[in-house]
Amino acid sequence: MRLIEVNTPELAEEFLKVQVRLYRKDPNYIRPLDKDVNQVFDPKKNKLLRDGEAIRWILKDEEGESIGRVAAFINKKTANSFEQPTGGMGFFDCINDQQAANTLFEACRHWLQERGMEAMDGPINFGERDKWWGLLVDGFLEPTYCMNYNHPYYQQLFENYGFKLYFNQYVYYRTVNDPLTPEYHDKAQRILSDPDYTFQHIDKSNLDKYAEDFRIVYNKGWVKHEGVKAMGEAQAKSIMKALKPVLDEKIIWFAYHKGEPAGFFIAIPELNQLFKYVNGKLDTWGKIKFIYHRWRGSCKTMYGIVFGITPECQGKGVEAAMVVSAAKLVQGNPNIPYYDLQMNWIGDFNPKMMKVVEQVGSRVLKTYVTYRFLFDREKEFKRAPIIK
Repeated sequence: MRLIEVNTPELAEEFLKVQVRLYRKDPNYIRPLDKDVNQVFDPKKNKLLRDGEAIRWILKDEEGESIGRVAAFINKKTANSFEQPTGGMGFFDCINDQQAANTLFEACRHWLQERGMEAMDGPINFGERDKWWGLLVDGFLEPTYCMNYNHPYYQQLFENYGFKLYFNQYVYYRTVNDPLTPEYHDKAQRILSDPDYTFQHIDKSNLDKYAEDFRIVYNKGWVKHEGVKAMGEAQAKSIMKALKPVLDEKIIWFAYHKGEPAGFFIAIPELNQLFKYVNGKLDTWGKIKFIYHRWRGSCKTMYGIVFGITPECQGKGVEAAMVVSAAKLVQGNPNIPYYDLQMNWIGDFNPKMMKVVEQVGSRVLKTYVTYRFLFDREKEFKRAPIIK
């Protein structure tokens, strides 16, 4: 077997095709957009490459056939926020062969060790946690946009090498028109009857305002998460700008307390239900296919990207009031095309948020795992700390 570093456009294209070949007989596989994978490793697109580092490899067998791929990276913003300096590995795909998998894992390990890392998490993204994060271990259904999809045998490849469970990630599901319980309505009503609280869905013409409101809530609620840094104004605006072409105003909601941002729920149409027709290529023909299938209503799923309440408003029923406000507009509305709702993963280190989504009648649809591998095999392994 031979490892080849990806350092030419031709090898970057092969890096994409390795996965496509491995899943060509899997009816649930949806090819990611080439541009979404490529931009992770493009210094012009991924700002983390200004200070961080990344590398990709392709693994070939004795006949010269590609049998695997992997990437390793160091995010300088988060690497030293753990007990030990921790790098990442991801974009892993491999035939069902432990030796081949170990070759890929070892390449990541040695590369990271040479750069001062003492552990690696994987499979993760060289970027935000809402994309390419975790190994699918249960619920092998069609992947949602920018979420990993893999063969079931990958779990054994990771665990045989020595990766250990760092945290579980749960993707929750419910149908849009399932009624909320009377108890949930009662909980919401206490806040809805308080004039200090208001709730609204967004207006596309005022995205800069909502970007700042999003940033305020995010920075209050997420910076206490291990490995998560505060968000700047430019990043928040960039997120809203990226969402603008696909957002549906009626399924993005904000909560306010005395006029100040108190929470949000951001959902978008589940884009993979449209992108599965373009075979990874969002060129002119791909865009035509995308527009056509969006026009004919091929997307029946809402995808909840992120949900949050500021710490000072938690435990009061604000999230219930926001959900009930949205339900009054969305449920039973003939102009709302969505049948079901999937929610971006919630880590088992966040039991409060798990409880919130379970209270609205959601159930676990898929389970992903973020693994950690300590390079010092004698060192005590610790799971991700629970958020209190």
